[in-house]
Formats: sequence, C-alpha cells, structure tokens
Amino acid sequence: MNSMFDILMGLPLFRGVSRERMADIVGMAKFHFLKYLPGETIVEAGSNCSHIMFIISGSARSSIVNADHRFKVSQTLKAPDVIAPDYLFGRATNYLCTVSAIEPTGILQIAKSDYIKILNSDEVFMFNYLNMLAMNAQKSVSGVLALTTGSIEERIAFWIVALTQPTGTDIALECRQRDLYSFFGVQRTSFISSLDGMKARGLLDYSQNRIDILDRRGLIRLLESHLNDAAPDEV
Repeated sequence: MNSMFDILMGLPLFRGVSRERMADIVGMAKFHFLKYLPGETIVEAGSNCSHIMFIISGSARSSIVNADHRFKVSQTLKAPDVIAPDYLFGRATNYLCTVSAIEPTGILQIAKSDYIKILNSDEVFMFNYLNMLAMNAQKSVSGVLALTTGSIEERIAFWIVALTQPTGTDIALECRQRDLYSFFGVQRTSFISSLDGMKARGLLDYSQNRIDILDRRGLIRLLESHLNDAAPDEV
C-alpha cells in the first residue's frame, strides 16, 4: 500500500498533497491498474477519452498521423507521464493519437466522473490540472503568432511543440521532404537551409524522410523569442 501511495503522489497531477489527503482520495475514487505488453495498443486514435490515464511504469510510443497518412509525429512517454490529458474535457474528446506500449507498461486509469470528484475535492488537484491546460493553450497561441511571420524555423517549431507533450522524448516527424515543402508552402532550397540552420544549433537532425528533434525546449525558446520580438514597446 505504501508503494502505491508513493506512485500516486509522484504523478504530475497529484503532486503537492499530503499522504493523508491521498488516502482520502483512494477511498473516494476507483483506481484501475492495467498492464500492457510490448506492442499492445493502449489508446486508439479516434476513440473517446473517457478516462485519464497515467503511465506508472515502463514507456509507450504516441503517434499522430494526418488523414492521408503522409505525415506522422511520434514521441515516447514514460512514467510518470499522463497520456493526452487535453482531451478529457471540451467539445473534442476523441484522442488524436495512437499510443502503444514499448515495453511492459503499467497504466493507472481513472474514469472522468471519478476524476471530476478528485478535482472538486481539493484545490491543489484543480490547480495542477488547470496549470497543465494553461501551458498547452499558451503554446498554441505563441505558435499561431509565429506562423504569421513566414519563418520556416518557427513553423517547424510550432508543429512539433503543438503535437507533442512537454515530457515527450525521442520525438520524430516522419514525412517525405517534397510533401513538407508543400505543407509549408516553400521552395526546397529554403526548407533545407532552415533545417541545416536548426541542425547547426543542435535543435534537430534530419534525413530524407524524417526529422528527429534533439531539443524540444530549444524549439519553445525559438517561439518565445518570436513573441518577445513581436511585443510592442512598453509606454
């Protein structure tokens, strides 16, 4: 039982509460512990997000693919990550990603109705979830503003940051280069020049059909620097 409490209190959306408070939560809500073997699907793209799901052991690969399957962004999630928490509430509650276990992986699953009870039971839980949502909303705003500048580097950064989680690792964008030119509306020479510049700064590496992200935080700083440059002078 003690080890279970340690696991729960280490999860990002449960941090900051006492052991006694966590014991109350365990008695209030139903916690389902699931095991997945390597290659097994944890989440299927298009399925309804009716539970919040935490990785409590092992790791999983999350992939988002566009409608014609020409474009895919993948990332690895590890304990204690939460899987796509943005889709638990709101108008669009269907997962965009497919998530599969890389190795034997443990999942803690909590139904939405029980998670709502948890959020309402303590403001710490509510603040943790709201802060996570706010961070994701803010990255989208900065990305949309970056798209208006015409900078290829900022567009690439926005795509990666918007389609991955802050804790994601081994991030890869898989797509034929000629399709990427079309997506971004640029010439091949300009696109390759931008990739070379980002590679030289240690942000990514690339091959003919794949871009590997080496520094996701660096991409965020790239978008933030755009916002700072675009901000009006203080009066």
